[in-house]
Amino acid sequence: MARSHSYQADPKFLTFHALRIKGFAKTETLAEMVALKVSEVDSHLQELACEELVMFREARSLWQLTPAGRTAHRPALDRDIAGLDLEPLKVHYHQFLEINDSFKHLCGDWQLRDGAPNDHSDAAYDQSVIKRLTALHASAVPVLQAMTLILPRLAHYGPRLESTCALVEGGANNMFTGVMCGSFHDVWMELHEDLILTQGINRAQEGSF
Repeated sequence: MARSHSYQADPKFLTFHALRIKGFAKTETLAEMVALKVSEVDSHLQELACEELVMFREARSLWQLTPAGRTAHRPALDRDIAGLDLEPLKVHYHQFLEINDSFKHLCGDWQLRDGAPNDHSDAAYDQSVIKRLTALHASAVPVLQAMTLILPRLAHYGPRLESTCALVEGGANNMFTGVMCGSFHDVWMELHEDLILTQGINRAQEGSF
């Protein structure tokens, strides 16, 4: 029997899992990802460091998993989802992949125009692409909501996608496809990676990038 309604992820696992998703990240980035206080996430990281599961790169002020941490992540993830019925997630994940295909084309249209880098000097063109992003986000909302009912841990992605979409609509161009800035693309890719990890999907075999 599924335990979705009583499920509650362990906060320390959320920090561990978020770092697995990102690869490298600052404490503040992880706190934003899991909707926890920076001080709490820092405490988790210090504990994980004592367990030799994560390490801190002082040169760039970034955390990353150790080889032992990467090995330990899968069992920790399995414990997190133990008892959850993830079979219904597959249908919604395929819907997500269809939207993801459209998103990849959309990102290309934002970054390039007629084969050349988009310098964002044509406001009408940019607005047409942003309008498509708004429509794509609207189509993704019910899919993400359905997946969240099955896997409540996904709940943090919805508000983050909504806020970044609003920032793009408000003129923050970097929040569309910017890298390591909490952009719509950043959050979308985190969600995709979370779904892949959770379901044990081989990204290369799936051909999903």
